[in-house]
Amino acid sequence: MTDKADFAAWQKKVEGTNISSATLLATDYLNHFNEIVMLLEMVPDMPDMIEDCKEWAPKSYQDHFRESAFSDKELAIEAYDHVPSRFREPFEETIQHLNAIVAHANTQLDAIIADGNDELLRETTTAITISLQRFMDVASGIIHGSAKTMSQDEIDAALAL
Repeated sequence: MTDKADFAAWQKKVEGTNISSATLLATDYLNHFNEIVMLLEMVPDMPDMIEDCKEWAPKSYQDHFRESAFSDKELAIEAYDHVPSRFREPFEETIQHLNAIVAHANTQLDAIIADGNDELLRETTTAITISLQRFMDVASGIIHGSAKTMSQDEIDAALAL
């Protein structure tokens, strides 16, 4: 079976599911990042929430589905190996950026909390969650078949927290 034929066969398999037939990816994976965004948004009002943020850990796409209640999780796991590289590579790069932002954010916010600067904590948390949301929007676009990614300048600006 050729790559094109393989992709076409997988597109048929995912029809009628919450997995995009355009890419073979599912937006449910982004729930993993929605979780950390919600936790981070609570930190300015409840600084002890930083401990919950530090417990959050990156998860691969397939690991997320292995642990999820997503109705088509087995199909999502299996389909991932058939995602065309034109979607998979920018998707994985975007996920790496998300994971890097969270790792840096936890360290940065922990230091701000220790200094007791509530205003800086609120400003920094807002900047971090906006940056995470921008990358999640890019990931969502890729999941739905968009070739639009962020420019290197946009990436650098979003990572410069």
